[in-house]
Amino acid sequence: MAVPNSRATLISYCKRKLGDGVIDINISTDQADDSIDDALQYYQDYHYDAITRSYLKHQVTADDKTNKYIPVGTSITGVSNVFPIESNSGVNMFDLRYQLRLNDLYDFTDVQMMHYTMVSGHMETIDNLMVGHHPFQFSRHEDRLYIYMDWTNDVAVDEYLVIEVHEILDPDTYTSVYNDRWLKRYSTALMKKQWGTNLSKFEGLQLPGGITYSGATLLQEATTEIETLETQMQMNYEEMPHMLIG
Repeated sequence: MAVPNSRATLISYCKRKLGDGVIDINISTDQADDSIDDALQYYQDYHYDAITRSYLKHQVTADDKTNKYIPVGTSITGVSNVFPIESNSGVNMFDLRYQLRLNDLYDFTDVQMMHYTMVSGHMETIDNLMVGHHPFQFSRHEDRLYIYMDWTNDVAVDEYLVIEVHEILDPDTYTSVYNDRWLKRYSTALMKKQWGTNLSKFEGLQLPGGITYSGATLLQEATTEIETLETQMQMNYEEMPHMLIG
């Protein structure tokens, strides 16, 4: 059996599961593509294997400073962190952390790591209270990341920002996505539903030999399969919602 590793091979797989080669599967090429698009969209919205956490490096441009937002790609589904624009972890000699390392960490054989960890945590707490992080807002459908800061003074052109994001795995790059068991079954069910919809337009039409079309039955079977698979997605493959308390 050929393992699906592209859109075309997944379409061929789904058609074979529906009986292609033995019977005619009455859906157009565009309808098959639409079914795969819909299946991938649902898969990417809910399946935990479809999304990965990654870090984006963005070089600030003059347009960014004018627009007061950063454009991001369509593959980004969420932004979880924008690393501080300003930090007390610089390398100049007047920096607090630099002085701590200079005085306490000059000899790594005689360092109390508990003390260093507690002091570092305390300084981070003070930094959060006195300086804080720049709030941000991400809109997936706008493909924009808004960072609420003084764009004139807080960041300069050609500086880099590091952004923690959740990104869709590109199936054309990571081709094993097309061989996902749930995705194959869901794509097949969507094609079956489209096939049933097409045939239902000729419901009751009698062919030579007394055979009649029964698109409604095929449509009902596909609808039931889709509902079952979507329930499986919610129960087995969807990540738990992240609660914000307080």
